[in-house]
Amino acid sequence: MTVKLILLDIDGTLLTPNDKLALSTIDAIKAATASGIKVVLCSGRPLAGVQLYLDMLDLTGDDQYVITHNGASIQTTNGHPLITHSLSLNDAERLADLADQSKVHYHLITPQAIYTPNRPASAYSIRESRLVHLPLNYQPADKIPAGEDLLTFVYIDETDVIDHFEQTLPPAMHHQFYMVRTDPHFIEVLNHQVSKAAALTELADRLNITADETMAIGDGENDLPMLQAAGLGVAMGNATATVQAAADAVTSSNAEDGVANAILKYALSL
Repeated sequence: MTVKLILLDIDGTLLTPNDKLALSTIDAIKAATASGIKVVLCSGRPLAGVQLYLDMLDLTGDDQYVITHNGASIQTTNGHPLITHSLSLNDAERLADLADQSKVHYHLITPQAIYTPNRPASAYSIRESRLVHLPLNYQPADKIPAGEDLLTFVYIDETDVIDHFEQTLPPAMHHQFYMVRTDPHFIEVLNHQVSKAAALTELADRLNITADETMAIGDGENDLPMLQAAGLGVAMGNATATVQAAADAVTSSNAEDGVANAILKYALSL
């Protein structure tokens, strides 16, 4: 197959277990872009949490693209928005009410900041703020400044609290929103149109690239729809058994140059 577009998950895929970019990965991605392949980082992180890696990979400019917030935002790597699927203020207030009733911490992520009404904030909200390089502001959902896109609502707490909360969620919520558990400590809630698979299709259509000309690499359950939507879905060697079983191919782990090996083998035929 001819690969024209590669989507890469970040955590557990692009990055090594110690959250670094391997030189082999940088070299393989630069070789792919030099050959005319579009390489797009596709993450649950906001742009601020991805920018460092875009810069290191020379994926910059209005002809390079990035998918953030698990597919809620597609933009150029210079920050020009192309496609955005936000939550409404009413959605955010409903989700916040449920958190208050269930005594679960939450925060909301916009391109500008992370907002939480919880004082003290969850330790996991503080960790997330540092990880993705966004300020943590103490503000309830209905007081977030007008004009900011409400991209991700996150129920975030201790694992046992989130486990119990997940079991008690009204079934209708799964039809009204896209909900994904990407970490033991949180459940992300997004616009119902959102997924990494939908973002792959939206971006490929915009670039006049067919599904057969796309390749996706990931490790988590939230990557599975993207792997299935791509012409070639590649699971990391450290991916869950479910993801590996559903993928078209399995590469080595993120500790063993998995992304570089997949790009060289399947995209560049080296």
